[in-house]
Amino acid sequence: MADQPLTSRGAATYQRILDVATREFAEHGIAGARIERIVSAARTNKAQLYAYFGSKDRLFDTIFFGSLERIVNVVPIDADDLADWAVRLYDEYLRRPDLIRLATWARLERRPAGHLVEGHDRLDDQKLRAIAEAQAAGRVRQGDPFDVMAIVIAMSMAWSPVSNVYAATAEEPAEVHEQRRALLRDCVRRAVAAD
Repeated sequence: MADQPLTSRGAATYQRILDVATREFAEHGIAGARIERIVSAARTNKAQLYAYFGSKDRLFDTIFFGSLERIVNVVPIDADDLADWAVRLYDEYLRRPDLIRLATWARLERRPAGHLVEGHDRLDDQKLRAIAEAQAAGRVRQGDPFDVMAIVIAMSMAWSPVSNVYAATAEEPAEVHEQRRALLRDCVRRAVAAD
């Protein structure tokens, strides 16, 4: 990828492209996203987009890996309270449904099996270490730390925008979200409690 722009005008264009492309990829996927729609909505041109990102795939990668980093930074794991972590993930999916949709498109169009991303260790290492430490201290049930993490994340996605049962939105009544949070918190606690 080309270096990010140095001027304030270039930085604004770069950010507009990212914002518009995030919506485009979240709605249409990698194959269905159209560069023409992105540059039109971002008020730029193809040459500028390709100068910053090189290709449509690299633009998606920039957005997708940025969304993974966002989740790690905005919703850091607390292995001593995995139930609270699940609830905070639920809340983040409500705030930013596009992030979970991007991951789903990556799963559908790029990696239908195995880990979602190559080099997943880099993204998961801190989380897995925290879970393993909580297991060693007797606070979290035994089992592969990755599998424990996967179960908690899956439970947090029960009402996410990609749920095959029901996709929640931030516009639903607050009391509905509170009921879901309470249920999620209780179920995760029970699922990960040390034997």
